[in-house]
Amino acid sequence: MRALSPVGELRGVARPARLGVERGLQRREAGGRRTLRRQRQAPVPLEKVLDRIGADGGGAEQHGQRRRARGAKAESHRRRHDSAGRLEYSMARSHPARCLESVVDPYRLPRHVRPTRYDLRLEPDLTTLTFAGAQTVTLEVAEPTSEIVLNAVELTIDEATITDARGDSRRGAPLFDEPAERCRLTFPSTIEPGTWRLRLAFRGTLNDKLRGFYRSSYKDPNGEVRLMAATQFEATDARRAFPCWDEPDFKAVFAVTLVIDPTLTAVSNTAVVGERVEGGRKIVTFADSMKMSTYLVAFVVGELEATDPVLVGKAPVRVRCVPGRRRLAAFGHEIAVASLRFFEDYYGLTYPGDKLDLLAIPDFAAGAMENLGAITFRETALLVDERAASHSELERVADVVAHENAHMWFGDLVTMTWWNGIWLNEAFATFMEMLAVDAWKPEWQRWTTFGVSRAAALSVDGLHSTRPIEFHVGAPRDADAMFDVLTYEKGASVLRMLEQHLGPAVFRDGVREYLRRHAYANADTGDLWAALGRAARQPIPAVMDGWIFQPGYPLVSARIEGGELVLSQERFTYLPEPLPGSTPAARDQRWQVPVQVRITAAGRAATERRLLAGPETRLAVPERLDVVLVNEGGHGFYRVRYSAELLGHLLDALPELSSIERFNVVNDAWAVTVADLMALPDYLELTARFRGERDRNVWSVLLASFATLNRIVEPGLRPRLAALVRSRATPVFEALGWMVRPGDDELTRQLRGDLVRALGVLGDDTAVQARAAELYAGAAGAVDPNVLPALIAVLAHAGDAARYDEFLKRFRSASTPQEEQRYLYALAGFRQRDLLAQTLARTINGEFRTQDAPFVVRSLLMSVYGRELAWEFVKTNWDTMERQYPKAGLRRLAEGVIGLATPELERDVHAFFQKGRIEFGGKTLEQYLEQLRIAVRLRERESASLATYLARVG
Repeated sequence: MRALSPVGELRGVARPARLGVERGLQRREAGGRRTLRRQRQAPVPLEKVLDRIGADGGGAEQHGQRRRARGAKAESHRRRHDSAGRLEYSMARSHPARCLESVVDPYRLPRHVRPTRYDLRLEPDLTTLTFAGAQTVTLEVAEPTSEIVLNAVELTIDEATITDARGDSRRGAPLFDEPAERCRLTFPSTIEPGTWRLRLAFRGTLNDKLRGFYRSSYKDPNGEVRLMAATQFEATDARRAFPCWDEPDFKAVFAVTLVIDPTLTAVSNTAVVGERVEGGRKIVTFADSMKMSTYLVAFVVGELEATDPVLVGKAPVRVRCVPGRRRLAAFGHEIAVASLRFFEDYYGLTYPGDKLDLLAIPDFAAGAMENLGAITFRETALLVDERAASHSELERVADVVAHENAHMWFGDLVTMTWWNGIWLNEAFATFMEMLAVDAWKPEWQRWTTFGVSRAAALSVDGLHSTRPIEFHVGAPRDADAMFDVLTYEKGASVLRMLEQHLGPAVFRDGVREYLRRHAYANADTGDLWAALGRAARQPIPAVMDGWIFQPGYPLVSARIEGGELVLSQERFTYLPEPLPGSTPAARDQRWQVPVQVRITAAGRAATERRLLAGPETRLAVPERLDVVLVNEGGHGFYRVRYSAELLGHLLDALPELSSIERFNVVNDAWAVTVADLMALPDYLELTARFRGERDRNVWSVLLASFATLNRIVEPGLRPRLAALVRSRATPVFEALGWMVRPGDDELTRQLRGDLVRALGVLGDDTAVQARAAELYAGAAGAVDPNVLPALIAVLAHAGDAARYDEFLKRFRSASTPQEEQRYLYALAGFRQRDLLAQTLARTINGEFRTQDAPFVVRSLLMSVYGRELAWEFVKTNWDTMERQYPKAGLRRLAEGVIGLATPELERDVHAFFQKGRIEFGGKTLEQYLEQLRIAVRLRERESASLATYLARVG
């Protein structure tokens, strides 16, 4: 699954106004629920349900191609870890007791009953917003039992019957455990070991929470509201669509049949093998899937257009979307085909599916989801007009498509055993998306631009409240909380560091063995280390366990002492102490740090590679030392703090550094400044050395640091801070100019847009604002797509009510997902309270999609002009937001409290969350509150020095 970037999705998809649409749908859903309640009082006999929606699923078995698991799964490498955040590799493979009362983990299922095959039929009704289902599950029972425990929530089970190999049947009684999202089926006599078939009839609601089996709405080219049904099951929501063993190591074959309106199209994980019309309904039968986890099952029903298929091997690859959108599918289709071919070559294994559909869903909570053969996306992550989109928008599509395709092997073919190991899926997919896109478009320099993603992970991992990459997961909400920057970006960064340490060819060989050995099965971190260790002929856990099972990362300090370069490590944290009641970071942590140092003396450079394993190491240096650069190449997941002498020499040699190395110099300097290890005036003086910088990534750090200062500076000093921004950004912007020039590469074109936004908003430059208005009014379509989003942001910042109304109309009538998102988030960029109040009201009145509304609120919480207003709105309307928004969106909304960087607001934030006992799973809320504390502490500590510095340079 591609999680939503907190930064990237501030520019997330906007959709046409929908006021009143959801209200009507909610009334229909309520009617459907009343029907279900009445039916619960008089359960429908199983035979009638089966008669209604068809036979017991044998069609898929007869026509489909069953894929069997190949090869025995190797015994896992097991290694015990201490209880302070580390895990035991074998934990997820433990065997819980056989009944609910004696299960140690209340959220895990017993292991003595295992499904091997689901014959599943579903009939969604887009009129009543309900669905009916029937399934036959083939079970292997290992021990005698009189009950079967499986996952089911928000479902009604009308009847359950289990049949043995002789055809003898008995009926079971369902008992739901709603908090644990499980159902116990009790039977009147013992179920002996052997093969059984469990037949279930059940019903549910097509919900509006963008999880499980849910509804989505959109307007067709004629402006008519249309409905479709889609699924989102990861991490633990398959149980909302059909009763199942909803844990990743309960892999099984799935044979799906969908019964639908004849005018609609049905898509699932595999190819259609049968289609007929009976009783006014279309019955669509799909081929058997490979052996896979429940969270990868998918079905989509609606009016869909498709691109022409392109074969990758024998598998046809298509993009599917709602009518009127196919014109936007070409770019996503191209990268889908290119990346799938790249992965087949890299992994040395053919794509494991029989076809691949990429489906753009109008309402979608995540960025995308890697369902085998039926990948689902937000529209903004798949559909794009290549001619009108900015480079960032194109890059977003390429990254997400490549990420999901990478999952067809990492995640689908080989799956983590339990959610503590989700990094094996997501970190690898993030790492592989970079490899694939870099191979497809080398001019995009994706490994250089990945530095921004690595920096985001370093930021969160510098908290006391961070967690290890692999971390204990219990309740479903804890699994959901694992889809964060630590799993994705830190995990990918650590893999990149390991790849560079071992060498790309050795690393690839290890990956290939891991996939071959564990295909169609589950694996854990020890299995990966074993495969890489065999390829590298060296033990991997000794080097890597600290990066995976310890929280945080090292600060490597560099100084010259006695003619030697001294490198020392200690854990980096922004705060000296954690929040009250939280656990402090362990100061004696050590990592095996692959350090690459470039030492330049007398004009000649040499590279030293060391594994910094202890507190300190020393390297001899020449007498005529010029420059020392630690973390050459920029791939190490650590920060560097130079002595004043070494930093001075390094800044004198900036032209000799690569762009990622300059990026790290600035990024590390800002981090140690926030951590009170460098004086703020010294950092601001350092930024002056980059007035001529032409790299977009370096500027991303500079501008982010100015934005942070803008949130903490006293309001009366904001004009002086704006003047500082102008003094830093104007020289390079004047050199670049407003219009594209011959020879401009993609990063230069993006930088031009970034600087326009920075000068017009942070710098409050009236000349830039005026010129932006002229260009926008003259011929917006002729403006470079990399600059147009910046113009819109600047005009919102400087705009009035008339401009707001204009942008609202553009949002409602936009022709592409990217255009919609630009105007949606512009509505949060105005400064007038009455206009921002209108935007806030639209986040809960049905006008903004619930997939987007939380991010709009988050944007306003981060705005110095809207944060107080937005915070009062959140407090007043929290219950409404909790009912309306997807749970992932609500977590991202809450992240906006980081922007409430005043002591008064910080106290109010703590009081609100303590009173409401609000929980997001894992360490999510604790991390948000610690980041808020960092910002407030920076304000309290540096206000005087910032005021003095601004007065001196202003």
